[in-house]
Amino acid sequence: MTIGSASLDGGARPHVALPLALAAGGVLALALPPVYFLPALAALALLFHQCRTAPSGGRAAALGFAFGFGFHLAGLYWVGIAFFAVSGFEIFAVPAVFGLVTVLAAIQALAALLFWRTRGWPIGAQTSVFALLWVATELLRTHLLKFPWNPLASVWAFSWPTLQPIAWIGVSALSLLTAALGVLPAWRAVPGALSRALLPAGAILLLMAGAALRVPTSGTAEVGPGVRIVQPNIPQHHKWDPEKRRLWLERHLELSARPYPGPPPRLLLWPESAVPYRAEDEELRQLLARILPPGGYLLFGADRYEWDRKPPELSNSLYLIDSGGQLRDRYDKVDLVPFGEFLPLRPVLRRLGLRKLTKGTIDFSPGPGRRTLLADGLPPFSPLICYEAAFPGRATDGTGRARLLVNVTNDAWFGISSGPYQHFALARMRAVETGLPLLRAANTGISAIIDGYGRIRTMLPLGVGGVLDGRIPPALTPPPIARMPGLAIATVFAFLVLNAAVDLWRRASQKERALPEAP
Repeated sequence: MTIGSASLDGGARPHVALPLALAAGGVLALALPPVYFLPALAALALLFHQCRTAPSGGRAAALGFAFGFGFHLAGLYWVGIAFFAVSGFEIFAVPAVFGLVTVLAAIQALAALLFWRTRGWPIGAQTSVFALLWVATELLRTHLLKFPWNPLASVWAFSWPTLQPIAWIGVSALSLLTAALGVLPAWRAVPGALSRALLPAGAILLLMAGAALRVPTSGTAEVGPGVRIVQPNIPQHHKWDPEKRRLWLERHLELSARPYPGPPPRLLLWPESAVPYRAEDEELRQLLARILPPGGYLLFGADRYEWDRKPPELSNSLYLIDSGGQLRDRYDKVDLVPFGEFLPLRPVLRRLGLRKLTKGTIDFSPGPGRRTLLADGLPPFSPLICYEAAFPGRATDGTGRARLLVNVTNDAWFGISSGPYQHFALARMRAVETGLPLLRAANTGISAIIDGYGRIRTMLPLGVGGVLDGRIPPALTPPPIARMPGLAIATVFAFLVLNAAVDLWRRASQKERALPEAP
């Protein structure tokens, strides 16, 4: 493959091939939220071609590293914004982003090296391996590094119909089909390429068309309990100012007390870390309860301190109180954010002057696990604090009791950037894969009420303050992927078998054409 006089082959001079791979990775990130430029998926074809023509495994690994570095840098640049929200941490912004991106790029380099080992294989088989290895990198990020951000499947989050394949086959299988689709431009000189192109493209289109079988043609009546979601829009660099804590609490109270457009809601939902005081304080809970109608509940985020324990314990928690000010339940966050809520390798990094970004020097402690919370008049709900909404297949406790997802977050750390949009897309994917409605309260946005099809019923955009009033949509019958997780594996297997079948058919056709005619 060439562009003008510049070779795109993996065997090209490194000063040409490596920058091209780096740039192609950056281009691929344009397909992610919030840009959703789907033609950018063709950047995968360049990586595919470069690695399969690389003269050595080392060159392929270098190309994979360059591509991964460009992709993750363009997709995760916003991580550095958080360091400017804490005085004295600005100097670490660039090293932190480059360090994270380097680790993620190293995983892409390993995948490229393994893919290079398939040189000489038919291009269909290579496409299957390439797509499988891409998904493997996503699984490694999710399960080994606990960083499930930006799966390739998220490029379809620009609308609810295009998200529906997740309900059938799950996130990883959709990422696999999407990676295979992106590779297709590399087949332009291969006989039978058109028939092969129909495999991943046809599978994705068929799955999207299947949305018509799940989604009713008429609107779903919203007869669930009423809810008000508060989005205070407090800038992160002011949020923990001791002199303004009371002001921020009063902003939540003022927004919550605005007149209702209809009957009072059963649930009032505030974002993560909304209350900067100890929620166990009886006087504070009575103050909060004054804004609740009789029989109503307030669900809010606050830090939980246990100073009498040794060592002291700190949790990022979600509290549920009733209109009498009584504490009804509490959920402690399980999946903590490295550097944000705890300092990994603390003995070493502490000596370098590092600490976690959130207030205080004590690391947060993880909770015991996902839970389903119960309250009279509300559907049993699974709370997800911030980052926890990013993990596929882990939105509930697995018992099947939950009929609602509640996600609270504070994306103010990342300003007006791609980060909050990516986080919102991941949260919508949790609704689709579970068939459960989602209530989302974010400090600076994006807050929303989302149904089990991933449809946004109402929302507040990023960077504004206000309230959302609505009703909790009903839970759906669990989608296929929730009832039969093996569908994801079956999809991958079917794709591989079909790819192999087309390879065999093409080879047989070529041999038949090559046979001499009978005299």
